[in-house]
Amino acid sequence: MFMEIAGLRKSYTSGTITTEVLKGIGMRLDKGEVGVILGPSGSGKSTLMNILGGIDRGDSGSVIVDGIEVQRLNDDKLTDYRREHIGFVFQFYNLVPNLSVAENIEVVSNISRSSLNIDEVLAAVGLQDKKRRFPRELSGGEQQRVSIARAIVKNPKLLLCDEPTGALDYGTSRSILQLLQEVNAQYGTTVLMITHNTAIADMANKVFKLRSGEIVEELANASPVPAERIEW
Repeated sequence: MFMEIAGLRKSYTSGTITTEVLKGIGMRLDKGEVGVILGPSGSGKSTLMNILGGIDRGDSGSVIVDGIEVQRLNDDKLTDYRREHIGFVFQFYNLVPNLSVAENIEVVSNISRSSLNIDEVLAAVGLQDKKRRFPRELSGGEQQRVSIARAIVKNPKLLLCDEPTGALDYGTSRSILQLLQEVNAQYGTTVLMITHNTAIADMANKVFKLRSGEIVEELANASPVPAERIEW
């Protein structure tokens, strides 16, 4: 089992009020699978992804990714874990505005021990001819492609995508989802997306429905739908 979460709990305290965000989460994902976490705003999706990505810590429970017990890592080891094993794609692209496309990708490539060839990655996301452009010269879909390239160039074992199509129109969203499927197929990268868009679940091997900090349903797709056929 590539990713396994068991009994994961997380609470936040503000003043005298404690809010339990994750209430004993359990989920599993095999290597090379595409997973989707479905849930409305406030369901705990982003908190769960931040813990998986080593940005936050759970209060209790276990999180194992490729044999690494993430909850037991100290701060230095968490930094290594994020750098070597995790790729992040966010709804808002977080590109450095005064760096070119190639330079935005190179910044991440330089900190990884097993990075992929930048030109190969640019070709994979269809941006070979835009490598010298700056983010302001790109469309939203192109900027999201850069953010995906930046995430995969370090050859991560787990690609975490937080609402990767949330800021894009319908046609561009489908092309980004298609690109994520291609990355999964080409590099064998395990992909986990969080979204509120139920249609995206059709392209996943596994679907986890999250509500009020709990997994209320888990589904498996024997035959995931190609992204270009998804409609909403």
